[in-house]
Amino acid sequence: MGTGGSAGLIRSTEHSPGAYTVGRSGPSRMQDRVLSGDRSVLRFSPDGFKQGGRCARRAFVKRACVVGSSDGIGFATAQRLLRDGWAVTGVSRSESALQHPHYTHFRCDVTTPEYRVLLRRVSEPAPDAIIYCVGIGERLSLDALAREAHVFEVNLMAALSTTEIILPALLAARRGHLVVLSSLADVLISHEYPSYNASKAALSSYFAGLASALRGTGVAASHIRFGFVDTKLAKARFRPCMVTRERAAEVVVGTLSGGSRCISYPLGMAWLVAVLRIVQNIGRLFSR
Repeated sequence: MGTGGSAGLIRSTEHSPGAYTVGRSGPSRMQDRVLSGDRSVLRFSPDGFKQGGRCARRAFVKRACVVGSSDGIGFATAQRLLRDGWAVTGVSRSESALQHPHYTHFRCDVTTPEYRVLLRRVSEPAPDAIIYCVGIGERLSLDALAREAHVFEVNLMAALSTTEIILPALLAARRGHLVVLSSLADVLISHEYPSYNASKAALSSYFAGLASALRGTGVAASHIRFGFVDTKLAKARFRPCMVTRERAAEVVVGTLSGGSRCISYPLGMAWLVAVLRIVQNIGRLFSR
């Protein structure tokens, strides 16, 4: 998946290369209004209220920030939100092919300090939803263990940084939904991708606890444990119960309509993983 305020923000349609720049594409008056917190547009209706001699009905535009919006589930989620009438701010390490009057794109690596700067800007005022879709997986190489730490930085630590900066704004507003994408692999031990499985296990555990802590605050925190989704991250030779990224996006957007949740999808793959976990545990018992 792609990864995706003061110094470091570049407000132009051109993007500067490098990990330590933040670029913005496709600026427009509507995007500036949405990013600055103007959540309203006027739509004229016979049953509206009088304003300036005309009938008007004020409709509020919901705002979402999708981190990892350049491809995969993040891209499909941003598309779906825009179709549903949301204003979307996308953050990704690479360019996005998505073009829409209500879409603003920033280029930023989630492991850099500039990402935290960008999040502070996005959090003022608080968005209605922030969806962390970034995830990477590296096959274990005992000769390149630095890549293992990088997997944790992207899958776990950057998600926690997102929570650290965004959550106070949501709590102050007493509304909002924070969603992260985890994996059904979070309960399995893998000798091929140990950093991926372990980082997702920590992510799922943390957000399950966070959801409980947020009860009664008006803010929701959900994590979605996906099986195989048809993205570049699905590298296994055998990929049962694979779903399209569009279907995955439907699950993500559907999560926003309720309170805190833990969703395992698809259900058939969730049952298969449960069986594999039992087999693994039995094997570990007999290997001692």
